[in-house]
Amino acid sequence: MEQLEIEGEFITLGQALKMTNTIGSGGMAKWFLSENPVYVNGEQENRRGKKLRDGDILNIPGTGRFRVTGASAGSADAH
Repeated sequence: MEQLEIEGEFITLGQALKMTNTIGSGGMAKWFLSENPVYVNGEQENRRGKKLRDGDILNIPGTGRFRVTGASAGSADAH
């Protein structure tokens, strides 16, 4: 599983698709999600604005699996 490093508290699913090179631009996110299954923490997700936070697992069939890691990754917060 690859790491998807983010800055800040969260990124949107649309931003994550772009960061993983699944899509070429943010404008393609809505179309991609309507045509392809994408899973966040094991559940299918089709909202490009879905917030992904530290510890979330993103599975994009055909692209890969990613664990979201952020600035708070080193903190002692419990999940």
